[in-house]
Amino acid sequence: MSLKTNYRQAVKAFQPKTPYVINSLKAFVVGGALCTVAEAFANLYSRFFSVPLLSAQQLAVMTMMLLAVVFTGAGKYDDFSQFAGAGATMTLAGFANALASAALEYRSEGWTAGVASQMFKAGGAAIVYGVVTAYLLGILYYLMS
Repeated sequence: MSLKTNYRQAVKAFQPKTPYVINSLKAFVVGGALCTVAEAFANLYSRFFSVPLLSAQQLAVMTMMLLAVVFTGAGKYDDFSQFAGAGATMTLAGFANALASAALEYRSEGWTAGVASQMFKAGGAAIVYGVVTAYLLGILYYLMS
């Protein structure tokens, strides 16, 4: 056996087991709760402000992203995402958190070299894959209709 194999075995003995089932359940429940809150905002905007349903849903998404940015600025979203895992990071609120975190961390370097470049470094992959996926799905929709 090599030194590397011995080291891995020694380290593995002290590593805690990852609770995959509990983490999955937390992510499912929290992600569902966030979607329920967004749906409640959409219903609120639609019913009380007489906004068309599509516009109400867009306002709800913007509200959830605004809340994520506010909680990121207050330092609370990191604690929340530590608990919730993918349920808090895979939504648009998680995307807003990633951009706001980068902006806060690099604000001392200036607007262009710090905030703008680091925000797009953090969110660039999501933006690129989102645009490419939307393009491919648009082509597929066009071909099928």
